[in-house]
Amino acid sequence: MEENKISSNFIHDFIDKDLEDGVYSRIQTRFPPEPNGHLHIGHAKAICINFGVKEKYSGVCNLRFDDTNPTKEDTQYVDGIMSDISWLGFKWDNVYFASDYFDFLFDCAVKLIKKGKAFVCDLTPQEQREYRGTLTEPGRESPFRNRSVEENLNLFERMAKGEFPEESRVLRAKIDMKSSNLNMRDPVIYRIIYATHHRTGDKWCIYPMYDFAHPLSDACEGVTHSLCSLEFENHRPLYDWFVNECIDGEKPRQIEFARMNLNYTLTSKRKCLKLVEDGIVNGWDDPRMATLCGMRRRGYPSEAVREFCEKIGVSKAYSVIDFALLESCVRNVLNEKAPRAMVVLDPIKLIIDNYPADKTEEIEIEYHPSHPEYGGRKVLFSKELYIERSDFMAEPIKKYFRLYPGNEVRLFKAYFVKCTSYEKDSLGNVTAVHCTYDPETFGGDSPDGRKVKGTIHWVSANENVKAQMRLYDRLFLVPNPSDEEGVGSFEENVNPNSLKTVEAVCEKSLEKSKPEDKFQFMRNGYFCTDKDSSGDMLIFNRTVPLRDSFKIK
Repeated sequence: MEENKISSNFIHDFIDKDLEDGVYSRIQTRFPPEPNGHLHIGHAKAICINFGVKEKYSGVCNLRFDDTNPTKEDTQYVDGIMSDISWLGFKWDNVYFASDYFDFLFDCAVKLIKKGKAFVCDLTPQEQREYRGTLTEPGRESPFRNRSVEENLNLFERMAKGEFPEESRVLRAKIDMKSSNLNMRDPVIYRIIYATHHRTGDKWCIYPMYDFAHPLSDACEGVTHSLCSLEFENHRPLYDWFVNECIDGEKPRQIEFARMNLNYTLTSKRKCLKLVEDGIVNGWDDPRMATLCGMRRRGYPSEAVREFCEKIGVSKAYSVIDFALLESCVRNVLNEKAPRAMVVLDPIKLIIDNYPADKTEEIEIEYHPSHPEYGGRKVLFSKELYIERSDFMAEPIKKYFRLYPGNEVRLFKAYFVKCTSYEKDSLGNVTAVHCTYDPETFGGDSPDGRKVKGTIHWVSANENVKAQMRLYDRLFLVPNPSDEEGVGSFEENVNPNSLKTVEAVCEKSLEKSKPEDKFQFMRNGYFCTDKDSSGDMLIFNRTVPLRDSFKIK
């Protein structure tokens, strides 16, 4: 076991005590997503916790899809979830579905009916809510609560055969309508749904509720520790009730941890789906989304996501994590691993008037200053280059050290150049900058010892690749965009500048980049090749700037 690589936490303390007391002789967890959407950053924490326990204790962690609602689930989400977990670097031991246990769960429901612990209820959904009571008032028992075992068995069998319409009948557990815990007030455990299931087809028209299926699936599967987020803490008595009533032998234990709350993001699947359906974002993998597939497309390394989850730790305390911490983890990984390249955004021509028109030079530049094993590439230098529009000002502001008339700067790995003049179009926009170069300064140093304060990057006008840069920023303008927090609809808080598109020219070496290739573009930040790239136009997504510069204006 490589325990030293996994930080201990209160969950591990519970597990250590269970092993010490002989409650369990082995450790098994599971990650149980519902395939009704793509995974988000909050799921990454749960994945790291469950698979981390497996690694620490040389145990088992299964992937189990909670597919108990056929109206919302789809195989595309199953495939996406498996891809996301693999991308994070984890391997499950087995893949299961809650639907694998439908026969077993049906038998458990029949067992509860025979024990007098479940009944078929004819109350409408509205009546059930009215009978349930409130946090301060006890609930009322259903008038159908005292049906005989024989009648309940008959009605439940007929529900399963499709003899009743949806919402006409449900099966409920018979627990305690006066319980202070609303989850224990005769909860629904089966409902009628006429929909084709993505795996079982039309075999079933009754489907178990999550609170019933989840603990019994855990028990059937051999899970020892059911690790879940804190909103399920009040469900734990119900979890234990179902397990104790239906399962003999070893039983799983539920332990809760605080869910991840990351500012400037939404992690509600329902709201993420609405962002997609309303066209606010371009699909679940839009690089502005907090989905794992969106972060992957944006260029976040999986190591950075795991590092982030490790840094925030595991606790029971509610907290909101600053998005800047995630971006910091991304920068840490990319700074170490991403090869460098020169890309000019919003280019204008730089013409070196005294450089021979028929001359070109190949300048050797390493891909990474700390990784000589990455090798290098040759970049063409010529009389006409491209520089960024922001690297020239006709009338410089204070402390501006780049090009302006009379000023001298260093061209990265090349020569000193001094600005002599510039050209404008009819609208007054600068179209070209003229300069002269000092041939004695090749490599970026002057033999006479003179210094320059500015160094700018460049791309040859004779040899380059055109590209489109998608400059992404945070999707929301407020730290908590949820419409449940008194800050207006989450759609009203969308950042209108969350995506800007800029034309660019790149050095030739980027021509063969593939989707998800990551780079540091000098002075501009970290970028990732997008899947929309084509032979005619490369497209790069900005993963993060070199520094955290997010400000709300």
